[in-house]
Amino acid sequence: MSSGEPGMLVVAGAIIRVVEFDCLQTVLTAAGPPAGPNAGSIPRLVGSNFELLRPGRFPPRRENVLDWLGMANEVDEDPVAEWRQSLDSLVFEVRGVTKVYHMGEVDVHALRGVDLEFFESEFVVLVGPSGSGKSTLLNIIGGLDVPSTGKVVYRGQDMTQAGEKELTRFRRLHVGFVFQFYNLIPSLTARENVALVTEIAPEPMTPEEALELVNLGHRLDHFPAQLSGGEQQRVAIARAIAKRPDVLLCDEPTGALDISTGIVVLEAIQRVNLELGTTTAVITHNAAVADMADRVLSMADGRISSVQENERKIQPSELRW
Repeated sequence: MSSGEPGMLVVAGAIIRVVEFDCLQTVLTAAGPPAGPNAGSIPRLVGSNFELLRPGRFPPRRENVLDWLGMANEVDEDPVAEWRQSLDSLVFEVRGVTKVYHMGEVDVHALRGVDLEFFESEFVVLVGPSGSGKSTLLNIIGGLDVPSTGKVVYRGQDMTQAGEKELTRFRRLHVGFVFQFYNLIPSLTARENVALVTEIAPEPMTPEEALELVNLGHRLDHFPAQLSGGEQQRVAIARAIAKRPDVLLCDEPTGALDISTGIVVLEAIQRVNLELGTTTAVITHNAAVADMADRVLSMADGRISSVQENERKIQPSELRW
């Protein structure tokens, strides 16, 4: 990769314009088609415009983009090498996971051999009817439950071999949970509810920073009873992300909210995913929410029935349900 005029890059003979660059996001567009044997490769592989890119986040056809960038032997390490390295960052690998609950003489098969991967900075939505295994799967990934068979690997570590002490440390340091019901302590303010986490995390953000990230900087000293349902859920999100987790797992975060309030909550979750790069998984019965995800996993009868990649993600404000 070589540089042309300021704000320009030349990769494998194609001129790429850097429209915006900062520590969070870069938007690249094709400023001119490549010549010679690579002619037409940009439109064919990724369209006439690159989507929103940032370190660790490529458009859905990320492997095509990486292959195309790899055609240049002279690629330097800034910034392509960083993207190449983070591109394959596998956060979770789930293989053959089953979960059977023994209830008297009856065995309930909640999961029936699930295989999946979560990648760094992804936004994944899991949809499916009640009883399809969504919550069970998320609980196992988050270390709240253990599989009957199969394995869950987190960044190369087999969590199915971990004891309770290791699972507790894993949850404390690496996973943030958001549930349908807010689980706030009524006698504590918003700031104090978030501080419950920041006081035991090794390198947390301050409660004020976490609440500002979900647009509640003006409600720091309000008690849960003084907050709306959407505000309470955003406090729960701030509490979950204040420890800077690698992964944010959300189980029906908008289930108890009306549409306008639900959109505000989804905007807060999206902002965490974009600005902190937190791998995010959201369970929902609401199929419309799937349109804001990188990938959509549909579940039925304890299995993943389909996987869909969104070529175009829409904003929460565009959702209709």
